[in-house]
Amino acid sequence: MNRIDRLFGILTLLQSKKFVPAEKIAEKFCISVRTVYRDVKALTEQGIPVSFEAAKGYFIVPGFFLPPVAFTSAEANAILLMESVVYAFTDKSIQTHYSNALNKIKNVLRHSQKEKLEKLTDNIRMQLPPCFANDYEYLSLLQHTISAKTIIEFDYKNNQEEISRRKAEPIGLIFYAFSWHLIAWCHLRNDYRDFRVSRILKVADTQIPFQKTNHIEVSAYMKSLPVNY
Repeated sequence: MNRIDRLFGILTLLQSKKFVPAEKIAEKFCISVRTVYRDVKALTEQGIPVSFEAAKGYFIVPGFFLPPVAFTSAEANAILLMESVVYAFTDKSIQTHYSNALNKIKNVLRHSQKEKLEKLTDNIRMQLPPCFANDYEYLSLLQHTISAKTIIEFDYKNNQEEISRRKAEPIGLIFYAFSWHLIAWCHLRNDYRDFRVSRILKVADTQIPFQKTNHIEVSAYMKSLPVNY
């Protein structure tokens, strides 16, 4: 990778995260930390307001306007391909957000790229079994409550068709056994529970902060999953 491409890559990385340590930049672009310092200095000399906060890393000063990111044809094709995956493996809420995001991406493409994408759209299909019909729209709200660390309240139907009202502290989502599963600290059971999202009947964000402060990592919970796929 030449230096111009690397500088553009560093800028794109800084746009995508709140803080980026120099070590992470060095690792991603296979360069030394000293080279990172020089590259960041080059960006600031071009008028990009890159700042640094101790123990956190580099960041772009809020409020600075950056022009739309340009996509190569291969990158645009990859994003388009993911549309089929999103519609196959997520729910209506995520599908709506992805479709809106994809339209914004298409707006910054060149006319020739748009024409190629339109032709490619008609030639990409996925054929899946009925079990992948995710006829619900909770994933977006669950993502929000996981990041906001707020308690959710929901009705849940178990595999015996019994319905119960639950309050829980959602810590993560895991896709396994061909379904999305919500991992949460259940107030009713006073323990972590695995809720299959397709069995949630309705869910609401109470906007009440978590009561438990020392939740386990989702990666640690995954070790207890009943299947390895």
